[in-house]
Amino acid sequence: MRAEIISVGTELLLGNVVNTDAADISRMLSELGIDVFHHTVVGDNRERAKAAVEIAKSRADLIITTGGLGPTCDDLTKDILCSAFGKKLVYNEEAAEVMRRYFADRLPGHQVPVNNYSQAYLPEGCVPFQNTCGTAPGCAFEAEGKRVIMLPGPPRECRTMFRRSAMPYLASNSEDRLFSRFIRVFGVGESRIDELLRPLMDRLENPTLAPYAGNAECMLRLTAKAKSEAEAEALAEPVLSEVRKALGEYIYTEAFSSLEETAVSLLSGAGLTLAVSEEYTGGLLSKRITDVPGAESVFLGSAVLPAAGANASEAAKKARALFGSKLAVAVCGFSGDVSIALAAPDGVFEKSVSLGSDRVRARHAAASHALDMIRRYIMGLPV
Repeated sequence: MRAEIISVGTELLLGNVVNTDAADISRMLSELGIDVFHHTVVGDNRERAKAAVEIAKSRADLIITTGGLGPTCDDLTKDILCSAFGKKLVYNEEAAEVMRRYFADRLPGHQVPVNNYSQAYLPEGCVPFQNTCGTAPGCAFEAEGKRVIMLPGPPRECRTMFRRSAMPYLASNSEDRLFSRFIRVFGVGESRIDELLRPLMDRLENPTLAPYAGNAECMLRLTAKAKSEAEAEALAEPVLSEVRKALGEYIYTEAFSSLEETAVSLLSGAGLTLAVSEEYTGGLLSKRITDVPGAESVFLGSAVLPAAGANASEAAKKARALFGSKLAVAVCGFSGDVSIALAAPDGVFEKSVSLGSDRVRARHAAASHALDMIRRYIMGLPV
């Protein structure tokens, strides 16, 4: 299935708002094994939006729109899609009642503004999607051999509706069942991964294996399709074994989780506590750790130091002593040349990396190296 995402909103074109919706939807579609072939952004202009829809009809099996479902005159998405597919807009009393309850819960004593009721008009024969975070319902319909999904633009509303409503709709309309595995890798670059796995990827049709480069790490998506999930998993397992053999210790998870989530989980499972000394990363490492739910059970504290070219091994040992933790990591450096040390009961481990001049990217990469050292130590891998 070829998918195209059309994001509607002049604010996106002007750069006033970052288009996170398309990225979020693409990631969730990948869980269903659906490939996105095009992202299109169009302003609140009827003719240009109409042209974008016609182009999408000519090249996509699934068209997903975000934005343009509000109650104001520049919210044109429903009108344009109904016109493109010969659909009428009809009043949906259930959608109107959901809207009334939304206002009653959040603004007691206030009536629903009259123009908001325009949001209760939906394409005839569609499957309505309830909006649990706002007032604009979404919907899905099929016409002319295409599937069309309309979602609100605000990111929280869009993400929630796609996860709760659009994904089950797409899954229920598919004859195939999918098995997907996200293999996340740190410590080896995309080009090396391609070199190691290219012969395997070239011969695959079902399942498929696709690499993606991230910020200082990589991810592979393994997806198999079959008549049952068990059959799909059986197809994927031999490929997964080959990937594990090729990448080994560089794989840090086979779930859609992060390095910090992996580190916190390992610390918790091993009954270990952690402290951090940050010079180069300026608190970023601590933030990434404490963003993980439950991190407070393993994270004892951090010291954020002025950039003074401190010795990473000494800093890690001091942090371990200061907070009384089992483990401590320190990140020190200058202009992209970074030293990272891990202090543990059985000694201190240190590595040096050159991370380039882009300070934002380098700081993120340095924090990732520290998290990976924690992972490696707990798993008994070379630190």
